[in-house]
Amino acid sequence: MNRNIAFLELKYGNIYGGYPNFYAIKEVCLLVFETDTNRVFIETFNNTTDIDMVSVYSKVDELGNTKERVREVVNMRTNRVRPYDPEYQLGEMDLDREFAKLRNTKRYLKGFFMKVLRKYRFQDVVTFDGRRDVFLCEKAGVDFRRYYIHDLQKDITKDTNYLFSLNKLAKVIGFKFDGGNLRSNNLNYRLHPIASDQIQPKSAALDAVRLLMVHQEFRTRNDDFMMKAALLLNKIEMAKKV
Repeated sequence: MNRNIAFLELKYGNIYGGYPNFYAIKEVCLLVFETDTNRVFIETFNNTTDIDMVSVYSKVDELGNTKERVREVVNMRTNRVRPYDPEYQLGEMDLDREFAKLRNTKRYLKGFFMKVLRKYRFQDVVTFDGRRDVFLCEKAGVDFRRYYIHDLQKDITKDTNYLFSLNKLAKVIGFKFDGGNLRSNNLNYRLHPIASDQIQPKSAALDAVRLLMVHQEFRTRNDDFMMKAALLLNKIEMAKKV
């Protein structure tokens, strides 16, 4: 029986100065984990269109609490970062030009998924609060009808009665990446250098490997996971009282 599991993570944002409900995909990571061999395969798609997008990320404390939501402007082609101005708006003609630049993205993204879905055999796709991730992929023409997609955040919320962020869960499991290994409280997976090189700060690949380790700790070391989750929640409550 095929026991491979795929983990899907996207990085996307609004066009800088554009509509708040239109998202451009910057990066896709599809991580495939072989449960029988513990091998990890990482496939990534990077959108190199010359467009400025708004990137949003969280600064967290030692407990994984969000201290600040940071918005910055990132050029998809150069990765150059500049400050975000909430008052900045593009004119209609300029915005039309930006949309025109993105026309080929759907074709490239669909081609990436077709190649990866042919290359690996799996039926389970794990996301983390991933409804929009799946929607954006399907909007680009990706067909997930043959796959079972489930949201790990929902499963953990059901068992813990708490809405954990991925940042907090990384603290729960003691996630570490040393360049060649993925480590957590109870698990250690060695990576091929090609996979390791794709794991960069703020990347979809980094989120994907954290999601993998959270999934494995939750599914295979559940008693320890639940105890560590309760300990973190206790620390968070104690910190509120200080």
